[in-house]
Amino acid sequence: MYLIKTPRVIQKLFPNFHWRVEAASEKPTIYLTFDDGPIPHLTPWVLEQLERFDAKATFFCVGNNARRYADVMRQVIAAGHTIGNHTTHHLDGWKTDNVPYFHDIRHSAVQLKTSLFRPPYGRLKPSQAQFLQRHYEIVMWDVLSGDFDPELTPDDCFDNVVENARPGSIVVLHDSLKAEDKLRNILPRLLQHYTDLGYAFDRLTPELLTKRSPLAKPQLKTA
Repeated sequence: MYLIKTPRVIQKLFPNFHWRVEAASEKPTIYLTFDDGPIPHLTPWVLEQLERFDAKATFFCVGNNARRYADVMRQVIAAGHTIGNHTTHHLDGWKTDNVPYFHDIRHSAVQLKTSLFRPPYGRLKPSQAQFLQRHYEIVMWDVLSGDFDPELTPDDCFDNVVENARPGSIVVLHDSLKAEDKLRNILPRLLQHYTDLGYAFDRLTPELLTKRSPLAKPQLKTA
């Protein structure tokens, strides 16, 4: 079970996580994020679609994939997108002891040279969250497309985004084999839809998040 739209009450319960971005300019902006990649034949296609619309995004990469497909990683970086950490082995925090979980995250953070972290499945134990938020910017989401769900159609996933995203929303998509068919359908449509509405597409950065999160408490930390 999962929620397409993260309720405001949940966002307030975890104010040091980043759920959305406060408006940074008069132009409405949406923050597309891609989890689980990179993979050779899909991530380059995503980059092409983003380039068509002069869009920037954030890729939360699995460390093992980034190592295996180093050429694709270089393409993502060269295109000016932000890299985030999605653990080295796509670990579920609820099912992993703290010490090996922290080591797995640290290994990927060093490899990817990023302080942005998104836990796979959005799952963290309280003790994990308490430790990690002292060292990383923990990026969750405002809207989940559901593109990973085999029960949903591409139209369902498209509607999940356009019916719930608003200026400042952080939206989750997946450049993964499981989501490929849906992503290839909805990404061009989403880019066109929000372009027609006058939106910009921007990447997440530690500086933007610490300055523009409407819920996070002020904090200074480095990874």
